[in-house]
Amino acid sequence: MKYQVGDKVLLLHSQEEGEVVEIIDGKMVMVNVDGVHFPVYIDQIDFPYFKRFTEKKKPEPKPRIFVDSLKPEKSAAKYKVEEGVWLAFLPVYDKDVFDDDVVESLKLFLVNQTAEHLRFQYTLRFAGEKDMELKNEILPFSDFYLHDVLFEKLNDSPRFDFEFSLLEARKDLAEYFEASVKLKPKQLFQKITELQSKQLAHFSVPLFKEYPKREVAEKFDLGALTASGYHVVEASRFKTRAEPARTVIDLHIEKLTDHPEQLSNLAMLDLQLKTFEKYFDLAYLHRQPTLIVVHGLGSGKLRDEIHDILRLKKEVKSFVNQYHPSFGYGATEIYFQY
Repeated sequence: MKYQVGDKVLLLHSQEEGEVVEIIDGKMVMVNVDGVHFPVYIDQIDFPYFKRFTEKKKPEPKPRIFVDSLKPEKSAAKYKVEEGVWLAFLPVYDKDVFDDDVVESLKLFLVNQTAEHLRFQYTLRFAGEKDMELKNEILPFSDFYLHDVLFEKLNDSPRFDFEFSLLEARKDLAEYFEASVKLKPKQLFQKITELQSKQLAHFSVPLFKEYPKREVAEKFDLGALTASGYHVVEASRFKTRAEPARTVIDLHIEKLTDHPEQLSNLAMLDLQLKTFEKYFDLAYLHRQPTLIVVHGLGSGKLRDEIHDILRLKKEVKSFVNQYHPSFGYGATEIYFQY
């Protein structure tokens, strides 16, 4: 390798000097220039000694700089993306037996090109199964290294799920929201081919452009419905007519049907989810503070489906799957907000 960590180098396109801080592979290194780290190809850098030798000993007088002409500070994010929050993929190459460049793995970075200080919860899934989870914060106009993922694993239907919230809540902005990225193998290979043909270091996928506004509940004109002939019942009266709510709902299939052996796995899951939705709505209608859903352990498929639904419901303040003295780790407790 021509360069080593700690070597001083010159960026040929900008004539800036930097320092090698990481060897990525045989073709790329990570360079630090004035506190900003970014990847470059080794054919785009050189040692600075020749430039220093040929520079004039007497520096030319610097032009006077006025306040109005000062350039804005460089962004701390090292990945060139548009405004918004992005998921960046940096391929790491290696040589195969034929001495060809092949992608060995991908480095994943979360890039924040907004003025918001964000909390995030990140989950990586392969074929629907959770592989890893990470919670942290990301500063405005910065990037956050998530992890490496082997290139061969990206054939297993990867899904990158994010849940964002503001470090300091604002009344005009959403309390939290979710974004997901799904990569198909064909799309990924096209991205890699495009990078190689254009000699680019990374590709990025947008998660959102602007942090979303808080939704304002729409008010309905009940008088207009009454005038149109509809029978309108007050919520307090309807509550007495509705089926009684439950504080605990057990979704084990033998609790829901007398003949579970006659159902396919898909039909069982459908019945369990419909029962969950029914008693979730009843609990909210009766203004219960909490609801415990017993889903069992098993493969975790039912639990994950329920958690995916809960993340999208505005009625949910929070939910937790922790040890319960009656159900162990086989139950999720839901906390409502009104």
